[in-house]
Amino acid sequence: MKFCHYNNNQAGAVVGDKVINIGDALIKAGLARQGYTMLEIIDALANNPVAMQIARATSQGSGGLNLSSVKLLAPITNPGSLWAAAANYYAHRAEMVDRMGSANKEIKNKDDLMAEFFLKTTSSIIGPDDTIVLPKISKLVDFECELCAVIGKRARKISEAQALDYVFGYTICWDISQRDPWGKGMHNTRNIRKGFDTFSALGPWIVTRDEIDEPQNLSIKVLQNGKEAMVAHTSDMICGLREHIRFLTSCLTLRPGDLITTGTPAGVSKLHDGDRLHGTIEKIGSMELFVKDEE
Repeated sequence: MKFCHYNNNQAGAVVGDKVINIGDALIKAGLARQGYTMLEIIDALANNPVAMQIARATSQGSGGLNLSSVKLLAPITNPGSLWAAAANYYAHRAEMVDRMGSANKEIKNKDDLMAEFFLKTTSSIIGPDDTIVLPKISKLVDFECELCAVIGKRARKISEAQALDYVFGYTICWDISQRDPWGKGMHNTRNIRKGFDTFSALGPWIVTRDEIDEPQNLSIKVLQNGKEAMVAHTSDMICGLREHIRFLTSCLTLRPGDLITTGTPAGVSKLHDGDRLHGTIEKIGSMELFVKDEE
């Protein structure tokens, strides 16, 4: 199924070209409260079989709104954590050597690479058709388009073989990144450089785990102003999602609604005022973003 967050903070199921409200049905059944958040809806759907049954039954009914008529929001705006993998594609590591003058370090141990996971601010989250604002302080801001997993169940010390059992679904994460002035020759700046308002775009919805049999077998494509900017495949990750979940849960507890975004492929490109981005991940969907200078 595809679950979206739309209009006035409503939870919906996307069925074809329709959006069907599931939040009201969950409230009626006593499985969601008035004023629910999408984190609460995800928790209910992932951990209460009755909630998922109600959502499925409701989505098969008639009515709903035309997808083209609703305002899609980020599918979750209040994740407990948004964990972001760093330098997780070989080609991207190579392009950063040229772009940022960083060293192309040999990867001797995958856990050492995954220890570079960083947290993105939840205040930076925007949704489909929203606008990235380029800070005045920056001369170089670029985009990264990534596969993002949504955790469904509380997870601690999980093996790679079990890892996907703890995933509720998948969405797209755009990790917008300031490279100047704090990107060259400085350490521990990722949280700031990637944490500006509007620097984390999520969408267009969450596709449940059963719809994607293998997260390491998905194509990624980005158009910038209608021109191809990024073409990639999740099989090219250095560390796959199963490894990410195994590593993170060896250190800490993942909770329902937590996000893991898996790093960008090569093809990051400088953003300019007036740009339009269109990104697609196979089996998930597409979303657009706009770009403007800070006023």
